[in-house]
Amino acid sequence: MDFATPLIPATLIRRYKRFLADAVLDDGTAVTAHVANPGAMTGTAIPGSRIWLEPNDNPRTKLNFGWRLLERDGDFVCVDTSLANRIVAEGLRAGGVPGTAGHDTIRPEVKYADASRVDFLLTGGGPDLYIEVKSANFCRTPPLVEFPDSVTQRGARHMGDLARMVAQGHRAMVLYLITRTDCTTLTVARDIDPAYAAAFDDARAQGVEVLAMDCTISPHAVTLGQVRPLAL
Repeated sequence: MDFATPLIPATLIRRYKRFLADAVLDDGTAVTAHVANPGAMTGTAIPGSRIWLEPNDNPRTKLNFGWRLLERDGDFVCVDTSLANRIVAEGLRAGGVPGTAGHDTIRPEVKYADASRVDFLLTGGGPDLYIEVKSANFCRTPPLVEFPDSVTQRGARHMGDLARMVAQGHRAMVLYLITRTDCTTLTVARDIDPAYAAAFDDARAQGVEVLAMDCTISPHAVTLGQVRPLAL
């Protein structure tokens, strides 16, 4: 996934009201950027950090910049969780996601439960495959990335929804997208959200498949990388 507009570097001043961040461009200009990340952003919103912003000139948007990347010691973190599905969609179309070959149709955002939409539904060529994508960039000790970074009732509900699809004879998968370049192994942050961890364990025991994949990240593009191990 190429960025539509070349990213420009800046220094983070603060992130606030969940979706706003103040920053200073390298030329000294103070700007406010949109933050497409509803999570806690633990460890990735530290004032003084080097970040990368995507400018835009869309008159329908209130802000002229979007915060896309964090850079630290030569590594990158994609903080924009809205990009995860676009990255995975490109990977699916290119045949880069293991276990998904042979399906005729890839449909995004399909309603499949009372209050849920699955990120991707793959049909044709075998049992239907329901895929939920989770963006994982919370790290306490590299090279281990953890999910979630805060309590997520929605995430726990999704695990139950996937398990019910398996019970109905379909396949279901949760794909954790590791959106930072300094981590190579994924685990569940059980101490942060025990309820999510329990839902994860139950869904996995019922046959929900679990896959972790990393990304290649630069100020020019973010692309799906390779399968990474799980530490569960």
